[in-house]
Amino acid sequence: MRFLRGGARRHAFLAALVGLALLATACGGSGGGDTDADTQVGDGGEATEQSVERGEVVVGSTNFDEQEIVASMYAAVLEQAGYSVERRFQLGAREVVLPALENGDIDLYPEYVGTALEFLNGGAGEATPDTEETTEKLREEFAERGVEVLEPAPAQDKNGLVVTPETAQENDLETVSDLEPVAGDLVFGGPPECPERPLCLQGYEKVYGLEFAEFRPLDAGGPVTTAALENGDIDVALMFTTDGLIAEKDWILLEEDKDLQPAENIVPVIREDVVNDEITQLLDEVSAQLTTEEVTELVRRVRVDAEDPADVAEDWLSTNGFLEG
Repeated sequence: MRFLRGGARRHAFLAALVGLALLATACGGSGGGDTDADTQVGDGGEATEQSVERGEVVVGSTNFDEQEIVASMYAAVLEQAGYSVERRFQLGAREVVLPALENGDIDLYPEYVGTALEFLNGGAGEATPDTEETTEKLREEFAERGVEVLEPAPAQDKNGLVVTPETAQENDLETVSDLEPVAGDLVFGGPPECPERPLCLQGYEKVYGLEFAEFRPLDAGGPVTTAALENGDIDVALMFTTDGLIAEKDWILLEEDKDLQPAENIVPVIREDVVNDEITQLLDEVSAQLTTEEVTELVRRVRVDAEDPADVAEDWLSTNGFLEG
Protein backbone atom coordinates (compact mmCIF):
# COMPACT_ATOMS: atom_id res chain seq x y z
CA MET A 1 0.00 0.00 0.00
CA ARG A 2 1.21 3.50 -0.80
CA PHE A 3 -0.30 5.09 2.32
CA LEU A 4 0.88 4.23 5.81
CA ARG A 5 -1.93 5.14 8.14
CA GLY A 6 -0.89 3.57 11.42
CA GLY A 7 1.09 6.26 13.26
CA ALA A 8 1.46 5.85 17.03
CA ARG A 9 -0.70 7.69 19.55
CA ARG A 10 0.90 8.39 22.92
CA HIS A 11 -0.82 9.41 26.06
CA ALA A 12 1.27 10.14 29.15
CA PHE A 13 -0.62 10.38 32.39
CA LEU A 14 1.43 11.50 35.38
CA ALA A 15 0.49 10.42 38.90
CA ALA A 16 2.06 13.18 41.03
CA LEU A 17 2.37 11.25 44.29
CA VAL A 18 3.54 7.96 42.82
CA GLY A 19 5.62 9.30 39.89
CA LEU A 20 4.36 6.53 37.62
CA ALA A 21 4.27 7.20 33.88
CA LEU A 22 1.62 5.28 32.02
CA LEU A 23 2.17 4.96 28.28
CA ALA A 24 -0.65 3.86 26.02
CA THR A 25 0.04 3.23 22.37
CA ALA A 26 -2.61 2.62 19.75
CA CYS A 27 -1.76 1.44 16.22
CA GLY A 28 -4.06 1.50 13.21
CA GLY A 29 -4.06 -0.55 9.98
CA SER A 30 -2.65 0.49 6.62
CA GLY A 31 -4.38 1.50 3.44
CA GLY A 32 -5.00 4.47 1.22
CA GLY A 33 -6.09 7.72 2.57
CA ASP A 34 -6.60 8.10 6.34
CA THR A 35 -4.46 10.47 8.35
CA ASP A 36 -2.35 9.80 11.42
CA ALA A 37 -2.30 12.25 14.30
CA ASP A 38 0.29 12.11 17.07
CA THR A 39 -1.17 13.58 20.25
CA GLN A 40 0.38 14.41 23.58
CA VAL A 41 -1.16 15.34 26.93
CA GLY A 42 -0.33 18.91 27.86
CA ASP A 43 0.10 20.45 31.29
CA GLY A 44 -3.61 20.94 31.64
CA GLY A 45 -4.39 17.36 30.72
CA GLU A 46 -5.69 18.31 27.23
CA ALA A 47 -4.52 16.38 24.21
CA THR A 48 -2.87 18.60 21.60
CA GLU A 49 -2.15 17.58 18.01
CA GLN A 50 1.60 17.45 17.32
CA SER A 51 1.74 16.36 13.70
CA VAL A 52 -0.28 14.82 10.91
CA GLU A 53 1.27 12.29 8.55
CA ARG A 54 -0.20 11.50 5.17
CA GLY A 55 0.98 9.17 2.47
CA GLU A 56 2.85 9.65 -0.76
CA VAL A 57 1.15 10.56 -4.02
CA VAL A 58 2.96 10.38 -7.36
CA VAL A 59 1.52 12.96 -9.76
CA GLY A 60 2.20 12.49 -13.46
CA SER A 61 1.46 14.24 -16.73
CA THR A 62 1.62 13.67 -20.46
CA ASN A 63 3.94 15.60 -22.72
CA PHE A 64 2.61 19.13 -23.22
CA ASP A 65 2.60 22.35 -21.23
CA GLU A 66 -1.04 22.42 -20.17
CA GLN A 67 -0.69 18.98 -18.64
CA GLU A 68 2.28 20.10 -16.58
CA ILE A 69 0.45 23.23 -15.43
CA VAL A 70 -2.62 21.35 -14.22
CA ALA A 71 -0.59 18.49 -12.74
CA SER A 72 1.45 21.10 -10.84
CA MET A 73 -1.81 22.43 -9.38
CA TYR A 74 -2.73 18.96 -8.15
CA ALA A 75 0.73 18.46 -6.66
CA ALA A 76 0.81 21.82 -4.88
CA VAL A 77 -2.57 21.51 -3.15
CA LEU A 78 -1.78 17.97 -2.00
CA GLU A 79 1.59 19.07 -0.64
CA GLN A 80 0.02 21.90 1.30
CA ALA A 81 -2.44 19.40 2.82
CA GLY A 82 0.50 17.36 4.13
CA TYR A 83 0.98 14.69 1.47
CA SER A 84 4.43 13.71 0.26
CA VAL A 85 4.28 14.39 -3.47
CA GLU A 86 6.55 13.11 -6.20
CA ARG A 87 6.26 14.78 -9.59
CA ARG A 88 6.73 12.80 -12.79
CA PHE A 89 5.85 15.22 -15.56
CA GLN A 90 6.20 15.19 -19.36
CA LEU A 91 6.28 11.37 -19.39
CA GLY A 92 5.05 10.99 -22.94
CA ALA A 93 1.79 10.34 -24.77
CA ARG A 94 -1.25 8.59 -23.30
CA GLU A 95 0.18 5.28 -24.52
CA VAL A 96 2.91 5.78 -21.89
CA VAL A 97 1.07 7.57 -19.09
CA LEU A 98 -2.05 5.42 -18.87
CA PRO A 99 -0.13 2.15 -18.34
CA ALA A 100 1.98 3.98 -15.76
CA LEU A 101 -1.23 4.83 -13.89
CA GLU A 102 -2.61 1.32 -14.11
CA ASN A 103 0.69 -0.20 -12.97
CA GLY A 104 1.01 2.15 -10.01
CA ASP A 105 4.10 3.96 -11.33
CA ILE A 106 2.03 7.13 -10.96
CA ASP A 107 -1.12 7.66 -8.92
CA LEU A 108 -2.78 10.67 -10.49
CA TYR A 109 -2.77 12.80 -13.63
CA PRO A 110 -5.07 15.19 -15.56
CA GLU A 111 -7.19 13.64 -18.32
CA TYR A 112 -9.68 14.83 -20.94
CA VAL A 113 -13.03 13.09 -20.78
CA GLY A 114 -13.72 12.51 -24.47
CA THR A 115 -10.26 11.55 -25.67
CA ALA A 116 -9.67 9.31 -22.65
CA LEU A 117 -12.98 7.48 -23.23
CA GLU A 118 -12.25 6.86 -26.90
CA PHE A 119 -8.74 5.69 -26.07
CA LEU A 120 -10.01 3.19 -23.52
CA ASN A 121 -12.90 1.88 -25.61
CA GLY A 122 -10.84 1.49 -28.78
CA GLY A 123 -12.52 4.32 -30.68
CA ALA A 124 -16.07 3.05 -30.25
CA GLY A 125 -17.54 6.52 -30.78
CA GLU A 126 -19.22 6.73 -27.35
CA ALA A 127 -17.85 10.17 -26.46
CA THR A 128 -20.31 12.99 -27.16
CA PRO A 129 -20.42 16.77 -26.61
CA ASP A 130 -22.38 16.04 -23.40
CA THR A 131 -19.90 16.32 -20.51
CA GLU A 132 -21.97 14.44 -17.94
CA GLU A 133 -22.80 11.55 -20.24
CA THR A 134 -19.23 11.20 -21.46
CA THR A 135 -17.79 11.41 -17.94
CA GLU A 136 -20.08 8.63 -16.67
CA LYS A 137 -19.00 6.34 -19.49
CA LEU A 138 -15.38 7.19 -18.73
CA ARG A 139 -15.94 6.26 -15.08
CA GLU A 140 -17.26 2.87 -16.17
CA GLU A 141 -14.20 2.23 -18.34
CA PHE A 142 -11.71 3.32 -15.69
CA ALA A 143 -13.45 1.40 -12.87
CA GLU A 144 -12.37 -1.85 -14.53
CA ARG A 145 -8.79 -0.66 -14.21
CA GLY A 146 -8.89 0.34 -10.55
CA VAL A 147 -8.98 4.05 -11.37
CA GLU A 148 -11.46 6.65 -10.11
CA VAL A 149 -12.57 9.64 -12.19
CA LEU A 150 -13.22 12.75 -10.11
CA GLU A 151 -15.36 15.76 -11.06
CA PRO A 152 -14.51 17.39 -14.41
CA ALA A 153 -13.56 21.06 -14.60
CA PRO A 154 -15.57 23.52 -16.70
CA ALA A 155 -12.33 23.99 -18.67
CA GLN A 156 -12.18 22.15 -21.97
CA ASP A 157 -9.28 21.69 -24.36
CA LYS A 158 -9.95 20.07 -27.73
CA ASN A 159 -7.99 19.17 -30.83
CA GLY A 160 -8.08 21.96 -33.38
CA LEU A 161 -6.73 22.61 -36.87
CA VAL A 162 -4.71 25.80 -37.20
CA VAL A 163 -3.48 27.65 -40.29
CA THR A 164 -1.71 30.93 -40.94
CA PRO A 165 -3.74 33.90 -42.21
CA GLU A 166 -1.98 33.56 -45.57
CA THR A 167 -3.05 29.91 -45.95
CA ALA A 168 -6.58 30.76 -44.85
CA GLN A 169 -6.88 33.61 -47.35
CA GLU A 170 -5.30 31.69 -50.24
CA ASN A 171 -7.62 28.71 -49.77
CA ASP A 172 -10.70 30.51 -48.46
CA LEU A 173 -10.63 28.64 -45.15
CA GLU A 174 -12.90 29.36 -42.20
CA THR A 175 -14.16 25.93 -41.16
CA VAL A 176 -12.61 22.48 -41.06
CA SER A 177 -14.97 21.43 -43.88
CA ASP A 178 -13.41 24.12 -46.10
CA LEU A 179 -10.23 22.03 -46.13
CA GLU A 180 -11.81 19.12 -48.00
CA PRO A 181 -11.30 20.36 -51.60
CA VAL A 182 -7.74 21.60 -50.98
CA ALA A 183 -6.35 19.09 -48.45
CA GLY A 184 -4.64 17.11 -51.21
CA ASP A 185 -2.31 20.07 -51.78
CA LEU A 186 -1.53 20.69 -48.09
CA VAL A 187 0.89 19.21 -45.56
CA PHE A 188 -0.57 18.36 -42.16
CA GLY A 189 1.57 18.21 -39.02
CA GLY A 190 0.77 16.79 -35.60
CA PRO A 191 1.87 14.41 -32.86
CA PRO A 192 3.29 11.05 -33.98
CA GLU A 193 0.27 9.16 -32.61
CA CYS A 194 -2.21 11.31 -34.57
CA PRO A 195 -2.73 8.81 -37.45
CA GLU A 196 -3.80 6.17 -34.92
CA ARG A 197 -6.25 8.35 -33.00
CA PRO A 198 -9.99 8.43 -33.81
CA LEU A 199 -10.20 12.10 -32.81
CA CYS A 200 -7.13 13.08 -34.82
CA LEU A 201 -6.19 12.12 -38.38
CA GLN A 202 -8.51 9.11 -38.48
CA GLY A 203 -11.44 11.27 -37.46
CA TYR A 204 -10.65 14.09 -39.86
CA GLU A 205 -10.52 11.57 -42.69
CA LYS A 206 -13.74 9.81 -41.67
CA VAL A 207 -15.90 12.78 -40.66
CA TYR A 208 -14.56 15.51 -42.95
CA GLY A 209 -13.10 13.50 -45.82
CA LEU A 210 -9.70 15.15 -45.44
CA GLU A 211 -6.93 13.46 -47.44
CA PHE A 212 -3.79 15.52 -46.96
CA ALA A 213 -0.85 15.41 -49.34
CA GLU A 214 1.41 14.42 -46.45
CA PHE A 215 1.38 13.92 -42.70
CA ARG A 216 4.47 14.98 -40.78
CA PRO A 217 4.95 13.61 -37.25
CA LEU A 218 6.01 16.46 -34.96
CA ASP A 219 5.13 17.02 -31.28
CA ALA A 220 1.90 17.48 -29.32
CA GLY A 221 1.16 21.04 -30.40
CA GLY A 222 4.46 22.18 -28.95
CA PRO A 223 7.43 24.20 -30.21
CA VAL A 224 8.28 21.78 -33.03
CA THR A 225 4.77 22.03 -34.45
CA THR A 226 4.52 25.80 -34.08
CA ALA A 227 7.95 26.33 -35.66
CA ALA A 228 6.96 24.12 -38.59
CA LEU A 229 3.77 26.13 -39.15
CA GLU A 230 5.55 29.45 -38.82
CA ASN A 231 8.34 28.40 -41.21
CA GLY A 232 5.96 27.02 -43.81
CA ASP A 233 7.15 23.42 -43.41
CA ILE A 234 3.52 22.43 -42.84
CA ASP A 235 0.30 24.10 -43.93
CA VAL A 236 -2.09 22.80 -41.26
CA ALA A 237 -1.17 22.12 -37.64
CA LEU A 238 -2.89 20.01 -35.03
CA MET A 239 -2.91 22.22 -31.95
CA PHE A 240 -4.94 22.45 -28.76
CA THR A 241 -7.76 24.96 -28.54
CA THR A 242 -6.48 26.47 -25.27
CA ASP A 243 -3.09 27.31 -26.75
CA GLY A 244 -2.67 31.04 -26.19
CA LEU A 245 0.02 31.10 -28.87
CA ILE A 246 -2.67 30.86 -31.57
CA ALA A 247 -4.05 34.32 -30.81
CA GLU A 248 -0.58 35.70 -30.10
CA LYS A 249 0.54 34.74 -33.62
CA ASP A 250 -2.75 35.83 -35.25
CA TRP A 251 -3.18 32.30 -36.57
CA ILE A 252 -6.58 30.96 -37.56
CA LEU A 253 -8.25 28.19 -35.56
CA LEU A 254 -10.63 26.64 -38.08
CA GLU A 255 -14.19 26.30 -36.86
CA GLU A 256 -15.24 22.77 -35.94
CA ASP A 257 -18.45 22.54 -38.00
CA LYS A 258 -19.15 18.80 -37.67
CA ASP A 259 -19.45 16.62 -34.59
CA LEU A 260 -15.97 15.11 -34.43
CA GLN A 261 -14.56 16.54 -31.22
CA PRO A 262 -16.51 15.54 -28.08
CA ALA A 263 -16.57 17.10 -24.62
CA GLU A 264 -12.97 17.45 -23.46
CA ASN A 265 -13.26 18.71 -19.89
CA ILE A 266 -10.08 18.42 -17.84
CA VAL A 267 -10.55 15.84 -15.09
CA PRO A 268 -8.33 14.24 -12.41
CA VAL A 269 -7.99 10.45 -12.67
CA ILE A 270 -6.52 8.68 -9.64
CA ARG A 271 -5.89 5.14 -8.49
CA GLU A 272 -8.58 3.71 -6.20
CA ASP A 273 -6.00 2.46 -3.68
CA VAL A 274 -4.73 6.02 -3.21
CA VAL A 275 -7.81 8.23 -3.34
CA ASN A 276 -9.60 9.29 -0.17
CA ASP A 277 -12.27 11.84 0.76
CA GLU A 278 -9.73 14.57 1.51
CA ILE A 279 -7.90 14.18 -1.80
CA THR A 280 -11.21 14.07 -3.66
CA GLN A 281 -12.36 17.31 -2.05
CA LEU A 282 -9.07 19.10 -2.68
CA LEU A 283 -8.92 18.20 -6.36
CA ASP A 284 -12.63 18.73 -7.00
CA GLU A 285 -12.37 22.24 -5.54
CA VAL A 286 -9.52 23.05 -7.92
CA SER A 287 -11.46 21.68 -10.88
CA ALA A 288 -14.58 23.63 -9.99
CA GLN A 289 -12.77 26.95 -10.51
CA LEU A 290 -10.76 26.01 -13.60
CA THR A 291 -12.27 27.60 -16.73
CA THR A 292 -11.31 27.39 -20.39
CA GLU A 293 -10.44 31.09 -20.47
CA GLU A 294 -8.15 30.78 -17.46
CA VAL A 295 -6.38 27.70 -18.81
CA THR A 296 -5.82 29.51 -22.12
CA GLU A 297 -4.19 32.41 -20.29
CA LEU A 298 -2.02 30.08 -18.18
CA VAL A 299 -0.83 28.24 -21.28
CA ARG A 300 -0.10 31.59 -22.96
CA ARG A 301 2.10 32.60 -20.04
CA VAL A 302 4.15 29.44 -20.47
CA ARG A 303 4.23 29.35 -24.28
CA VAL A 304 4.58 33.09 -24.96
CA ASP A 305 6.06 34.62 -21.81
CA ALA A 306 8.30 31.58 -21.11
CA GLU A 307 7.18 31.32 -17.48
CA ASP A 308 7.73 28.12 -15.55
CA PRO A 309 4.62 25.86 -15.49
CA ALA A 310 4.93 25.28 -11.73
CA ASP A 311 5.14 29.02 -11.05
CA VAL A 312 2.11 29.70 -13.25
CA ALA A 313 0.15 26.96 -11.48
CA GLU A 314 1.03 28.20 -8.00
CA ASP A 315 0.18 31.78 -8.94
CA TRP A 316 -3.29 30.66 -10.06
CA LEU A 317 -3.74 28.63 -6.88
CA SER A 318 -2.72 31.56 -4.70
CA THR A 319 -4.97 33.98 -6.56
CA ASN A 320 -7.92 31.63 -6.11
CA GLY A 321 -7.28 31.03 -2.42
CA PHE A 322 -5.89 27.50 -2.54
CA LEU A 323 -2.38 28.27 -1.25
CA GLU A 324 -1.42 30.19 1.83
CA GLY A 325 1.06 33.00 1.88
